[in-house]
Amino acid sequence: MKSTRISNQIIDIAKRLYNKNFLAAADGNISYRINDEKILITPSGQHKGFIENPDIAHITTDNKIIIGTPSTERLMHLTIYQNCTKAKAVIHAHPPYAIAWSISHPHLQELPKECLSELILAVGQIPIIPYARPGTQDMGEKLVPFLPDQRVFILGRHGALSWGETLDEAYNGIERLEHTAYILALSQMLGGLTSLPPQEIEALQSMRSKIGPKTL
Repeated sequence: MKSTRISNQIIDIAKRLYNKNFLAAADGNISYRINDEKILITPSGQHKGFIENPDIAHITTDNKIIIGTPSTERLMHLTIYQNCTKAKAVIHAHPPYAIAWSISHPHLQELPKECLSELILAVGQIPIIPYARPGTQDMGEKLVPFLPDQRVFILGRHGALSWGETLDEAYNGIERLEHTAYILALSQMLGGLTSLPPQEIEALQSMRSKIGPKTL
């Protein structure tokens, strides 16, 4: 049954996120759009590293609960699905270095993409979305100006968000974001950030446009 298979994949990714320190305790949430009417989503208030198949909640695309106790941050997921026709999966995690960038640089609008070729090639850019209170509609509304073009975000003072056409793509976005944030943080500690030459940045952006919108 498709729902069972997808639930198992969600659980596997939740464990991966926990084991890589991208989640702690009841933090974070993962969802998958089964079809135009039903979404699977992780439960509210449970440790994501230890959830089991019966814990996965089912909701409708208009936010009606079918089964379980869905994440309190599901409005953010629904905003992605409503604005991104290609979105099949959404992952929200709390990777430490990504969050730290939004705290230590509160006026930064995106991670410095000019420093690192992989950032440009794999995602294009990583916007930092202004803080919104968790669990509110405001979280989703602040994403709307970036949709559907952007797939990977830092949520200011809160966490990270990634959507994809598969669960693996959405997971790759979280991993890519935190790895990038870690490299940039190390660079700052070791002496400061430096930029690629402008012509190289332009060439990388051209390569990215040929790759397309998917997260690598």
